[in-house]
Amino acid sequence: MTLTQALAKHKLAKHSQGSSNAKPAQTGLWVAQVLRTCINDGELVPGAKLSEEVLGQLLGVSRNTLREAFTALSAERILTRIPNRGVFVAAPTAEDVREMYRVRRVLEPSALAAPNPLSEQALAALVQVTEAGLAARSRADTPGMANANQEFHKLVVALASSTRLDALMAQVLAEMRLVFHAMAKDPAFHGRFVLENATITALLVQGSRVQAGQAMAGYLDRAEAELLAAIVA
Repeated sequence: MTLTQALAKHKLAKHSQGSSNAKPAQTGLWVAQVLRTCINDGELVPGAKLSEEVLGQLLGVSRNTLREAFTALSAERILTRIPNRGVFVAAPTAEDVREMYRVRRVLEPSALAAPNPLSEQALAALVQVTEAGLAARSRADTPGMANANQEFHKLVVALASSTRLDALMAQVLAEMRLVFHAMAKDPAFHGRFVLENATITALLVQGSRVQAGQAMAGYLDRAEAELLAAIVA
């Protein structure tokens, strides 16, 4: 067992509580969610190999169930299967990052600038998550800033009121979690964009939706450039 597997086993034990109550038809979905959570939390890092034997013993599930979960997460681009080597947590490439940002440039600026009415509830949610990000920044809480940033962008796309776009954005954000590992040595990365979130939210509060969309376009350009520089370095 590698160090990564040992750490994963220690952490995954927390998530395994209550697994015995899962219905058989839901077990594969539950395992996928456990692994998704561990990857999002940084407990399983890009490039980590997932041992069927270790995970099966730890979670108390069969190899078939694990393979169902692996298939689901591979479709989400969170895991990758390498022939004759096994299953690994995906490690996004520079081209993967470019593709994610192509998608985000279509989704986020247009959601902000859309002419549909902006509800008070949606605006309040954006204000709340923006304030949470600023509070995390004030206490140098990098995970808190990262979580607030993810939630902010999720709420931005939700302004379009489309369940299909929400689902697409959820997949992109899951992949983005993997990309953010490249910024581990730059804790200020999230802090810079927390401030930009506040600028965009302020524009929305003022009713300046077109300007908010324009600000997001520039924001995404800068974020992509920083991430690509970190991956290539």
